Amino acid sequence: MRTNFHLSILCGLALLTASCMKTVTPPPAPVLPVPSERQLAWHELEQYAFVHFTTNTFTGKEWGFGDEKPTIFNPTEMDTDQWAQAIRDAGLKGIVLTCKHHDGFCLWPSLYTDHSVKNSNWKDGKGNVVKEVRESCKKYGLKFGIYLSPWDRNNADYGTPSYIEYYRNQLRELFNDYGPVFEMWFDGANGGDGFYGGANEKRSIDRSTYYDWPNTIKMVQQMDPNIVFFSDAGPDIRWCGNERGYVGETNWSPLTPDTLYAGKPHINELLNHGSEDGSVWLPAEVDVSIRPGWFYHSKEDSLVKTPEKLFEIYLNSVGRGANLILNIPPDQRGLLHENDVKSLRGWKKLIDEAFATNLVLGCEVTADTYRGESAQFAASNLIDEDKETYWATDDDVVKESIKFDFGETRLVKYIVLQEYIRLGQRVRNFSIDAWMNNSWQQVAQATTIGHKRIVRLDQPIETQKIKINIEDSRACPVISNIEIY
Repeated sequence: MRTNFHLSILCGLALLTASCMKTVTPPPAPVLPVPSERQLAWHELEQYAFVHFTTNTFTGKEWGFGDEKPTIFNPTEMDTDQWAQAIRDAGLKGIVLTCKHHDGFCLWPSLYTDHSVKNSNWKDGKGNVVKEVRESCKKYGLKFGIYLSPWDRNNADYGTPSYIEYYRNQLRELFNDYGPVFEMWFDGANGGDGFYGGANEKRSIDRSTYYDWPNTIKMVQQMDPNIVFFSDAGPDIRWCGNERGYVGETNWSPLTPDTLYAGKPHINELLNHGSEDGSVWLPAEVDVSIRPGWFYHSKEDSLVKTPEKLFEIYLNSVGRGANLILNIPPDQRGLLHENDVKSLRGWKKLIDEAFATNLVLGCEVTADTYRGESAQFAASNLIDEDKETYWATDDDVVKESIKFDFGETRLVKYIVLQEYIRLGQRVRNFSIDAWMNNSWQQVAQATTIGHKRIVRLDQPIETQKIKINIEDSRACPVISNIEIY
């Protein structure tokens, strides 16, 4: 016979079980497509350097013809530590080196060609730029990336099947001897006039089939499983559609690769904005040079982008959910020019000053609703400095507001928002209100968020409270981080 005592225990256990079951709220289902682990790691880098360096540095050309003598390459003061330190101090996280540009000159002593540093005057032919850059990257905590031009205006076999094996042999050299590599950069320039071993002719290829990219990429992935590939259309990172330093104000990471082909009308616009209903995660990378050209030319010493211009580029690339690859070309000495380094320092100072004091730390943050009323999805997750926690709403709620109260009047100029992109990109548009004159007044509107969105107010405002309104979303919003400066 059950006693009242036993019954009370059973009832208590039942109530406890019911209470526990009630508090377990499942996370939102992913909105496809979502990024791979490799792409997530790439997103976190946000910005890194491009380094264009070859015989062009000494001939004044942007695209070498392929007939340049290797002896012209002679950077007598080359110091890759100087490159790496300046790049690291600017807040950049890696270096992608042009190991071979279209002229075919190799910055390492390749076994497969004489057109390389081994036949230069630099270090009596015993130098190796790739090795030195790789070692400097390791020394200064930078990632190392490789650019190897598929087009080769020097090689006599270019345009024939044998060249593909030549190209793959050079990839094997680079990855086996200088890995690991965080990013592989494939240029879109392919085929045209060139030296081609003395033929001095124009050669055309079928860009869709000649390189047999699927097998080349598979070969590289076997050597370095964590690498991401950049080209006009991926497969991991897409071009942003211009070289002027910006991605679209509306920027979706999803895109459908089948919609990209040479000659497609408005293709650059598609690359610039992505596609809300894209089939794969194919985020944009913004490539731009600190100078008008990609290689160093002394006539451009006075034309280096100012710190203010670089800051604008930062806001229009990283601040719109893309990554930034900023080209900084060494000069004929083999050093980053003083003007470039000065501009980089000024740029870093502007970033540090703009984002010095995060006003949300320690402030009161509230949302009218949060998923299942579970602390796991509460608004407090937005300011806990943990990338793996997030605020989310119930599935049927795609519009919601988040309020921040600083407790006193503060000057506000920038708002940073980040979606939890492991579950996909969702927000279509949002607005920002400030509490002024005893009422909420709109101070900004924007569209997509993605990995990161930085909103710069037209004018700094003084306010005690900020409200962020998610106006429309593909599914319930999932926001991992908000910062206010």
